[in-house]
Amino acid sequence: MSTSKTGRFINKSVLITGGSSGIGLATAAAFIREGASVAIVGRDQAALDKAVKELGTSAFGIRADVSKPADIEAMYKAFRAKHEKLDVLFANAGVVKLGAVAETSEALFDELFNTNIRGAFFTAKHALPLLNDGGAVVFTTSFFDQVGVPGTSVISATKAALRSLTRTLAAELTSRNIRVNAVSPGSIDTPIVTKLGLTEEQLQEMGKAVLQKIPAGRFGSSDEVASVVTFLASSDASYITGSEIAVDGGRLQL
Repeated sequence: MSTSKTGRFINKSVLITGGSSGIGLATAAAFIREGASVAIVGRDQAALDKAVKELGTSAFGIRADVSKPADIEAMYKAFRAKHEKLDVLFANAGVVKLGAVAETSEALFDELFNTNIRGAFFTAKHALPLLNDGGAVVFTTSFFDQVGVPGTSVISATKAALRSLTRTLAAELTSRNIRVNAVSPGSIDTPIVTKLGLTEEQLQEMGKAVLQKIPAGRFGSSDEVASVVTFLASSDASYITGSEIAVDGGRLQL
């Protein structure tokens, strides 16, 4: 991946949770191309090491599980060892697991809520003393927060809560000129689909069904989501806060 220092984030520091693959990794590369120094956070040290090697010297990895309060504290301690202040937080870490309400265990419910909303909430809270005035926070929500898809009750609930947090935190940070927005991916071709616990045949059948509902006629890419995240974090979006921008091929509008 290119690491040329040109663009909107020269001398800016960025922290991305869920940054070692998929949307997080693509977004890290996009920030680096525009001059940023990026900390990527993930639970798997091997995946982090591979991602950092791919991104180059403008990136460094921090192993942390945002569902664990002690890990969030350690994450920011590691970040402060490199940077005194933070310009952009992309709270992207999330768990995607499916299950009908009747089949959902308390353990699955807790796993998704602990990472997707509790983890994002406290990742943002503990970032506040580090965030520069005029900085930006971007959350990753989902089109699930606006539709009722069978089998997605828990993940949809976590993303709806995250959408609400985007508005509230944006209102609380207006006095510091810190903008808070969300990117809402639709059906994106990322490695996370392999973690749904489905067989290859089931994945193919699901893919065919999903494609029929996407006006663009294709799945989106991580790079397409990354371009929206970098936009929201940049001065180009200086008059946007509290918003959720869909990257879904028209899924919710057409």
